[in-house]
Amino acid sequence: MQVTTTGLDLAKNVFQVHGITESDEVVSYRHLRRAHLLPFFSKIEPCLIGMEACSCAHHCARELTKFGHDARLIPPMYVKPYVKRGKSDAIDAEAI
Repeated sequence: MQVTTTGLDLAKNVFQVHGITESDEVVSYRHLRRAHLLPFFSKIEPCLIGMEACSCAHHCARELTKFGHDARLIPPMYVKPYVKRGKSDAIDAEAI
């Protein structure tokens, strides 16, 4: 199954990744350390990556576009309405 859309929740050390196919089937649900983030995305086919805009999001977006991905930043106020339950990195990645 090919990931077509990925939600990426950025943090200080550990990032949460939530990847889905065109039919909204979850195929990737994991957390990655900072050192493993770029190698992970360099190995998968180019896809749409959504990230909540924060201080390091612009740098991550520039790095991910080097691998052919379509990285987009989403203002936090637009992510919050999609969070259905308590706040955590995994839930934020799914909402993004």
